[in-house]
Amino acid sequence: MITLVKKERKELILKHVNIHSRVTFGDLSQLLHVSEETIRRDLNELSDERLIIKIKGGAMAAGNHFSPQSEKSLRYASSSKERIARKAVSLVRDGMIVLIGGGTTVQAFIEAIPDQLRATFVTVNPHTCIALLNKPNLETILIGGKVSTYSQTVIGGDAFLKLADIRADLCIMGTNAIDPTEGITDLEWETVEIKKAMFKAAQTIAILAIAEKLNTSMKLRVCPVTTLDYLITELDASHPSLQPYLALGVKTL
Repeated sequence: MITLVKKERKELILKHVNIHSRVTFGDLSQLLHVSEETIRRDLNELSDERLIIKIKGGAMAAGNHFSPQSEKSLRYASSSKERIARKAVSLVRDGMIVLIGGGTTVQAFIEAIPDQLRATFVTVNPHTCIALLNKPNLETILIGGKVSTYSQTVIGGDAFLKLADIRADLCIMGTNAIDPTEGITDLEWETVEIKKAMFKAAQTIAILAIAEKLNTSMKLRVCPVTTLDYLITELDASHPSLQPYLALGVKTL
């Protein structure tokens, strides 16, 4: 019985990590009603099994870790993310300046970009930058500075100043959580502030999210849902799960 409970707990932890990309000991402890020490042991085992990556204060999905092993086969909900990517590509036009974040759904979007597209992509994520370099006709700009170990994106004052000078046509961003009431939320303060700056620098904002992230929230708010122009999921645009977002004026794809 103890083994079964532990197995189920680890399965729930793995699912939660894969859905939200990164989680903390405290969040998992609250979710599963066990001690943080128990969570640490479970994460150690999942890490030994190469199913998650341990980071300071918690864990992140193995598919989010940039390494030769982090291929499509490790990408959680890969078919859903590929469908999202195909929809998102329809928003991009030649000549655009596009601000773009990071994460596995964004990676799927980059893979779906046609090789003939001519546009400028600006990112604060080194992994996103590397992926964009595979597209022969894109101009890629990486904003430099201190890199967050949590989000693997550039944070800090220099990045804010550079983003303030940008007037992008479109911002393409993944998210760890989205809810009609709570909006876009995340866990790390500096990452939240960078996302706010990216949204402010763009004329149009599109969020990419698998359906499992809908109606979930984290501790720090990035923006209300009404800030968004598009919410792109693997669901049909008129799916009942998307009605609360449509009611707030967000276009769904």
